[in-house]
Formats: sequence, C-alpha cells, structure tokens
Amino acid sequence: MSLIRLEPRGQASKTMVYATPLLAVALTLLSGFVLFLAMGFDPVKALHAFFIAPLTSVRGLGELVVKATPLVLCAVGLAIGFRANVWNIGAEGQLTLGAITGGGLALAFYGEGGWWLLPLMVIGGAVGGAVWAAVPAFLRLRFNASEILTSLMLNYVALLLLNYLVHGPYRDPDGFAFPESRLFEADAVLPILWAGTRVHLGALFALLAVAGGWLLIARTFIGFQIKVIGLTPAAAGYAGFDQKRIVWLALLLSGALAGIAGMGEVAGPIGQVTAGISPGYGYTAIIVAFLGRLHPVGILLAALLMALSFIGGEAAQIAMGLPKAITGVFQGMLLFFLLASDVLIRYRVRFGARRAVA
Repeated sequence: MSLIRLEPRGQASKTMVYATPLLAVALTLLSGFVLFLAMGFDPVKALHAFFIAPLTSVRGLGELVVKATPLVLCAVGLAIGFRANVWNIGAEGQLTLGAITGGGLALAFYGEGGWWLLPLMVIGGAVGGAVWAAVPAFLRLRFNASEILTSLMLNYVALLLLNYLVHGPYRDPDGFAFPESRLFEADAVLPILWAGTRVHLGALFALLAVAGGWLLIARTFIGFQIKVIGLTPAAAGYAGFDQKRIVWLALLLSGALAGIAGMGEVAGPIGQVTAGISPGYGYTAIIVAFLGRLHPVGILLAALLMALSFIGGEAAQIAMGLPKAITGVFQGMLLFFLLASDVLIRYRVRFGARRAVA
C-alpha cells in the first residue's frame, strides 16, 4: 500500500498555478545548494555570487535589464502561440534571422545612414524573424508537419547561415579575417537609456511587447479566439473560429518579436554582426514563457530571474572559478522542477493508504 498518493482535484487549483513557479524556484535553489556542496564549493558563497552579487552595483542592474530584454521579446511571442497550442521552438533561429536582416541593413547603408536607419532595421529584423517563422507555419498547415520539429531544425539552419555570412559577405574587410562585421555607425546603434550602463532602447521595445501582449490576450476578440482554440479546439471549430489564421498569427507574431530581439542585440550591446549573437536566448525564452505562466507580466518577472542566471553564472565563474555550464544546469533544473510541480495543479498529495470502499 502506498503511503503517498496523488488524488485528482475536482478542478485545477488556481492557487497552485501561481504557487508552483515559486516552489520550482525554491527547489532549484535547494538543489543548487546541494550541487555546490558536492562540487566542493561553499554553497552560501556560491549562491551569493550567483544571485546576490550581480544586483549590488549599477552595472549589474544594467546588465540584468540588457539580458532580460531579448528574453521578454521572445517569450511574449512564444506565449501567445503556446496559448493556442502552436508550439514554436524556433525563437533562437528567428532571433538569428532578425540579427542577420537588421544587421545587414546597417551594413548595406554604412556611411549613408540617417534618422531613418534604425526604424528600417527594426522593420527588417521583424520581417526576417517572421519570414523564418512562416516556414513551419506553412509546413504545418500544408503538410501537417509538426512545428516543433520544423522550427527546431530551422534554428540550426539559421546558425549555419549566420556563420557563412560572417565568414563571407558580412566580414569586415579591415578585420584581419575575424568572423565578424565592421562596427555599426552611430545611426545604426540603439541609443542608451541609462547612463553608465548598456541599457538601450530595446528595453522599451520589451515593455511595449508586454503591454501589447496583455492587450491582445485580455482585451481583443483575437485573444479570445486564441484562448478558446488552446483550451477546446473542438468548441473553437464549432464556433467557426479560423484555426489556420491563428496558427499564422501566432507564428508570424512570435517570429517578428524574436527578430526584433535579434536586431536589438546586434544594434545594442554587440554593435556588429558576429557568430556569437545569442547565448541561447531563444531556448531560454521557452522556460521564461512557462515560468511566467504564459502571462506577459509574469513573463517580465520570469525574464528578470532568468537574466540573473546568465549574469550570475558569469559572475560566479569569475569570483569562484565555477564551470561555465553551471548556468545551463540552473536553467535546466528550474524547468524540470517547474514541470514536475505543475502536477500539483490538477492533483493533491495525500498521505496514508487509501481506505477500502465497503
């Protein structure tokens, strides 16, 4: 007889919907404590270096915002698709295409720029990401191919395309054959919003994406259709909702936002096109979307937490000599505990053997 069992709830627990992310964070910290102890590091000092030290300086706070910006842009778009059961796993590739197209415009008009160049780069980045996302949308609707697989595989194609460009057409002719473009001129660089940091105009784009995502989901008929299609596809079909249109909308919108994020990286903290545009923002954005419960405001908070894992990992490497992979380990543990904790939304834990029914 089992002493611990899961008992189905009559309905999903709204309390646990918002409590499980906090539980997942707590379990991740506890597991990190044990992990650092097993690795021979002082766990208190390691966790302090990872999660506290980066927040004690203006530069650290600025880097938190810089790292959170692409995560918010990607995750808001992904969340809209996830709500409609459109599983876009290709934000990394769409971000890369946005960097390629937006950065390509900066290079094409090098020395000829003006006030119009940055808006053009934003549009170019959005179009590049949306076009890349249109491929899995077409394949799903035309051939019923899984967008999970097609969008994921396109990530690698985008990376190969980027590597080709920085070793070829985009390469700086005066850069001693290094795989990177020339530095963008001033008209192609996003302005700094916070003096003394690298916080740039892209942070405002992220806040606009949060506001726009909330308005779309909560205050529009299209948002209502997205929720109905995600929860009860049969009812959506009976009501006459166009599910194909929602698939196109979800993928094109998420691709465009990821493309803007990529453009923001090359026109912001990097200032050129390189082979290392993203440390995995597109993949991490998936965790951010679920940790934020697919709600734009929750995504903003989750993005700040995940951004802290990036800068905290770098700080811990410098301060204590921790391995580079520790950032990925923490992000993976957080996703694992989040998915595991989600079972509590529909089940409650009971202790003791089940009573026999007479």
